[in-house]
Amino acid sequence: MSIHIGKELRNRLKHDGKSVVWLARQLGCHRTNVYNLFEKYSIDTQLLMRISSIMHHNFFDILSREANERIEKESKSV
Repeated sequence: MSIHIGKELRNRLKHDGKSVVWLARQLGCHRTNVYNLFEKYSIDTQLLMRISSIMHHNFFDILSREANERIEKESKSV
């Protein structure tokens, strides 16, 4: 299992009823850049921190859960 953070971002934006244009304005970029983020499996941590703050949602929780699951799985196989 691998988290696609771009899809998580798109789903959260939709869940919150926010538009791509809204997020682009908050980030100070063009909406095309936001659409490009949706395609990424990973996002720079500083950018993800900004997005988490803007959207009031900790995207790092999702990544942390996946990391913990992988660590647990690996430790059982050793």
